Amino acid sequence: MTIEHLQGDITAEDVDAIVNAANGQLRRGAGVCGAIFAAAGPDLDAACASIGGCDTGDAVITPGFRARARFIVHTVGPVWSGGNDGEPELLASCYRRSLEVARAAGCRSIAFPAISTGIYGYPAGPAAEIAVGAVREHGADMLVRLVAFDAATNERYASLLS
Repeated sequence: MTIEHLQGDITAEDVDAIVNAANGQLRRGAGVCGAIFAAAGPDLDAACASIGGCDTGDAVITPGFRARARFIVHTVGPVWSGGNDGEPELLASCYRRSLEVARAAGCRSIAFPAISTGIYGYPAGPAAEIAVGAVREHGADMLVRLVAFDAATNERYASLLS
């Protein structure tokens, strides 16, 4: 297993699958989700509509359409509400399930954003610890990239992976 971290645009990553920090309805959103939908094009909207939705902590996969990656894994992270409603377990499940569905599709490389740390409000430090722990535990036989939108998140990943 190889785990890499970098600051950048997840849609530009040359990997088999990129992970979309999705909403439960799998609809086009803002932030990372909006960028992924824009890169993939309108076929992604139709593919997600045909799936219908995804539970928090679970993941589903679609083709990448016009995106650089062959596949897009959609996972629904938990909304932070203080940490006492199972948020850590649900966030770890996002990473685990994303790896499982990517592996089942034949992927050997995958790029993750910092799931739930945007509008879902998950604190960045604990989210990074969960991401790195889940990837270390479940990412065997894959190249995993943790793609940070900002320098502070990338520095967290660097510290945790050193």
